[in-house]
Parts: sequence; C-alpha cells; structure tokens
Amino acid sequence: MAHILVFVEQRNNEIRAASLQAISEARRQAAAGGMEVAAVLPGHGVADAAAGLGAYGAGRVHVADDPQFERYSAEGYTAVVAKAAEQVQPTAIFFPGTAMGRDLAPRVAARLGVGALADVVELTLEGDAFVARRPVYSAKAFATVDTAGKRPQVISLRPNVFAAEKSDGGSAEVVQLEGVSPTIRAVVQELRDTGGGELDVAEADVIVSGGRGIKGPENFELIRKLADVLGGAVGASRAVVDAGWISHDHQVGQTGKVVSPSLYVACGISGAIQHLAGMSSSKVIVAVNKDPDAPIFKIADYGVVGDLFQVLPPMVEEIEKLKA
Repeated sequence: MAHILVFVEQRNNEIRAASLQAISEARRQAAAGGMEVAAVLPGHGVADAAAGLGAYGAGRVHVADDPQFERYSAEGYTAVVAKAAEQVQPTAIFFPGTAMGRDLAPRVAARLGVGALADVVELTLEGDAFVARRPVYSAKAFATVDTAGKRPQVISLRPNVFAAEKSDGGSAEVVQLEGVSPTIRAVVQELRDTGGGELDVAEADVIVSGGRGIKGPENFELIRKLADVLGGAVGASRAVVDAGWISHDHQVGQTGKVVSPSLYVACGISGAIQHLAGMSSSKVIVAVNKDPDAPIFKIADYGVVGDLFQVLPPMVEEIEKLKA
C-alpha cells in the first residue's frame, strides 16, 4: 500500500504543533487516497513521544534515537529522512513549514533527486499525485504547482493552515531506524532561548503585533497584556525590530516569520507589503490604527480607527470580564 511519510520535529523531546498539523493532514489525504501514514522522528529518548503520534494518524513511526540527533543537524537529519524514505518508499513526504522544515525539505529533495513544493496552503490529490496551492509575489497571488511526476513528492506545509485533529487511532508502532550513520561535520553545541519563555509566533493561534504606532519599546507591555488575556503571542513589524524595540524572533513579515493564526491583531501597524506577506493568510485580522487610510485596513476583517492607547486598555478590561 502507498504511504505518506511525515517528518516530525521535536524540541526537548516535545513534538512541535506544526508537526501534528502535518500528520493530521497526511491522515486526511491518506484516507481519501487509500494510503497509510508513516512518520520519521530523529532525536534522543523520543520513544514515548513517538508512540503518541498514533493519536493523530501515524500508523508507524521510524525513530532515529541517538545522542547525535538530540539537536537539529542538517546533515544528520537529511540522512535520517532519506533512509526512512528508502525503507517506506512513500508517494509523498510532508514537512512542517517551520524554520527547520524549510531548511530540511529542499535538502532531502536534493538527496532524492526530486523537486520540492514549499509553503503549501492547500493540497488536492489527483490520481496518485498531489497538486499544491501556494502563495507567491508576497501573497498577492497563488500558484498551483506539482512535481512533474517525480516521486516522492516533497511538500512543506505552512503552519496553522492545516488543523491538528486527533483520530481514533491508538499508539503508533515505533520502530528503530537502522543503517543511519552520517558524518556530521557541524555540531550544535548549545541552544539558547532568547524569547524569555514566550510563545513562538510561528505556532501561536492568536498573535497581537505592535508597530511604530506604539511609539516606544516600553509600550510593548500594552501589547503583551492584550496577548496574555487572549492566550496569544507577541508579534512585531520589521520597523520596531530594526529600531531595537523588541527581538527579531517576534518579527512577522517577509523577512521575519510567516504566520497563519486564527486571530491576528495589528496594533499601530500601517501595513507595508512586506508585513502583509507574513500575516495575510490569518483567518481573522483585526487592525487598530489612527490613520483611516492605512493599508492594513484593506485586508482587515475588523478595523478600529483610533488611538491604540485609548482602544487597547478597555479592550483588555472587557476581555478579562468575559473570561471571569
């Protein structure tokens, strides 16, 4: 039987949300096409996490459990996924479109001698091949693409576009992936979290972003208060990141992170095309800006024309009342 293979990303032995979304979409596509879902998980001490992937639709998880795979290695992880593909012989390989997935997918495609479809937001199964829809020209248009008949199809899925849904499946079958012994020349010695424990905008379902309209770095506290009551992450425009008001890991846009949350609240952000390219696929967009002609209002579902310093505090209060 044909398979879809899914690369699963973990951090500190915790499966990233974007990977669960990729497995869920693989399960839905496999059900429509009479296929099965397999996964590949590199890491160290990840057997328990691997078994839990069955709840999202993975029938079998090929685990490369080794200390050298505890942290991401482009060389090592490429070898792992290529070996899993050799054993499974999948029709397609899905990757979460995270920073790691975007780096890894083309490397695996090159190793297998096939093309890669990146940043996919919609998939259609036509016969035994996937046809993908992806944004182009800073999300001003969409392209319909395929891989010209080459197999396996390597596809990265934009995070938060495809829902992560549990299935009726139990624990997945976990098998050790044998025969992987890559020569890793560049080794990651340490990872430092500069986000202060804050939610990553790339995986957040709700994002509240601030732009130059907040007037100074000290006023990001207002953005954080709204993000906290909504259970979301703090985002930012490039202008405030370049000004040093907040770190780059919060930046949303063409040169930052591309996001697709259920709710995106843009506060004091005019809406430059580079910023819109990173968040225009959000399901609901709310804009707060005192300029009624700001470009952000052209794509916003809801807009508030007003001073954010007068709009946000009562908004926070009302949300806290509703939650109470």
